[in-house]
Amino acid sequence: MVDTKSQASCIHSHTGNIRARDISKEFIRPDGEKVIALSNLDADIKAGEFICLIGPSGCGKSTLLRLIAGLNEPNSGDIKLDGQTIKGPGYERGLVFQDPTLFPWLTVHDNIAYGLKVRHVYKHKKEEIHEFIQLVGLKGFEKSYPHQLSGGMAQRASLARALVNHPKVLLLDEPLGALDAFTRMNMQDEILRIWKERGTTMIMVTHDVDEAIYLSDRVFVMTPRPARIERIIDVNIGRNESLGRQRDSGDFLQLRSKILQILDFTGKVQQPEFYL
Repeated sequence: MVDTKSQASCIHSHTGNIRARDISKEFIRPDGEKVIALSNLDADIKAGEFICLIGPSGCGKSTLLRLIAGLNEPNSGDIKLDGQTIKGPGYERGLVFQDPTLFPWLTVHDNIAYGLKVRHVYKHKKEEIHEFIQLVGLKGFEKSYPHQLSGGMAQRASLARALVNHPKVLLLDEPLGALDAFTRMNMQDEILRIWKERGTTMIMVTHDVDEAIYLSDRVFVMTPRPARIERIIDVNIGRNESLGRQRDSGDFLQLRSKILQILDFTGKVQQPEFYL
């Protein structure tokens, strides 16, 4: 087994620290009713960490991710990236959704290149596109269109499109939720490999307790809406060579049971949304 602490010291970068303080976010429904998504939420995420957010459906996990991405602003509180308040979207924060959201009229190469062209840096950085295509295992599919790709391949292209901008933080909003179990497990290992190679801070929303334990350094368990972080669980289980963890080990199963108890889902382990 790989020692988690020594492995972490190898992959952690010096940038990508997130600090959130007293975050509240409200929405107004079309019928005029106010919905409080987040209330007085605090969070600290260290550079290079892999964090999973888990909690009941609709509790505000994706809302928190969108606030960090700068797509929405909090009603109160402050989120800082490396000491600078986040005031809007920026290329130092990449975002990958559950659906790949690739442009159907562009090839894999051109989808990945899109952000570089928008930033007017394509001419100087176009050689990097091939590096990231290779990084996500899509070499040979550069000229393929999204409809010619499997779900897992399309999600790999989305990862490359986000990573080509060299973000300090990669935000993953249930990126594997639509995949079959076998592809999902393979993609988990791919994400861990990219995390190891890039040293990028990763924050991932998931409904799958096993996935959270397998991937993350720490699991942030969130309460029902209005959400705050109920508990932070350190995943002190050794990693294997792929940086994943043995899913049937006693430590893994014990930690799964602990998280389910916190979520108040004890006795409902057969619910498929929480398991592969």
